[in-house]
Amino acid sequence: MPKITSSADLRNNYNDISNFCHQYKEPVFITKNGKGDLAVMSIDAYEELTARFELYSSLKAGLDDVAAGRTVPAKKFLAELEARYPELAEVEK
Repeated sequence: MPKITSSADLRNNYNDISNFCHQYKEPVFITKNGKGDLAVMSIDAYEELTARFELYSSLKAGLDDVAAGRTVPAKKFLAELEARYPELAEVEK
């Protein structure tokens, strides 16, 4: 269940809200005049969320490439990669 608090509570109980965000890694929703206004979260939770968005974006781009036929066989790709970076082939051996 989301934690919802008022902007006055944020002002008066900042440390408690900060501790909650860090402990539970969940946002706190802040209301202003009884309506939703902000979502507050720890920096760690924010960075994890944005990293997840970046990953999803990369996965979607890859799936879009597959759907559009912009792919090459794995063996061909690996051969091109080893030709470009010979030190990678040495690591495998």
